[in-house]
Amino acid sequence: MTTSLKLPRALRARVARVAKKTGRTPHRVMLDAIERETVREERLETFMKEAVAADRTIDETGEVYAAADVHRWLLRLASGKKAAPPRPWRG
Repeated sequence: MTTSLKLPRALRARVARVAKKTGRTPHRVMLDAIERETVREERLETFMKEAVAADRTIDETGEVYAAADVHRWLLRLASGKKAAPPRPWRG
């Protein structure tokens, strides 16, 4: 697929500078930038869907967790120790 981009002169110059400095072609710089932005947008979309689902679960169950309990649990897991997940706290 071929796509055309009309870049403002100043941006075109910036892309050319980056390309020269990094030993890439302007085409490669633009492809890399588009790939990074696309991945970022996809991750944001996934994050938002997960947040909405989590919010819905809280609304349905009323279960939430105390931050201090979650932090202790994560620290134990990060240090390689076995740890039971924290118990929900109902506020």
